[in-house]
Amino acid sequence: MSSKDRVQARTATDVNRKIEREATRRVIYAAGEPEPAIARRIDDLDTESDIERWLEANAAALAFTGTVLGLLLNKKFFAIPCFVLPFLFQHAIQGWCPPVPILRRKGVRTRREIDAEKYALKALRGDFSNMPVNGDQAESARIAWQAANA
Repeated sequence: MSSKDRVQARTATDVNRKIEREATRRVIYAAGEPEPAIARRIDDLDTESDIERWLEANAAALAFTGTVLGLLLNKKFFAIPCFVLPFLFQHAIQGWCPPVPILRRKGVRTRREIDAEKYALKALRGDFSNMPVNGDQAESARIAWQAANA
């Protein structure tokens, strides 16, 4: 199993399908949009936080908060970083930790999933010269989505 698939492989199938359906819906919708709207969506995808960033930011914030509270208020707060940091380590090794299912159910995607939507939109926009366009927006979106996920 490649590292880029670790999170998806450990995510419930129904959650993965929901995330993919939503991305597919957005690509189909974009097929009818003008090029500037597609470009804006691509820019949005470039700044979308993936699951790695969510986990890193939350773990850092919790560990820092626990350390500061442990220093200033009560040493018992040192338990927070002792609890959070092993989860971050577990995710680094296995691609899974307890917050992952919660974040995935909320729709937080992997970088691979975000990039698949981005490349499908780029194909729709015409960035790839070999993209067949036959006037059918839904068909063009389907072909773009399949090319991005191949």
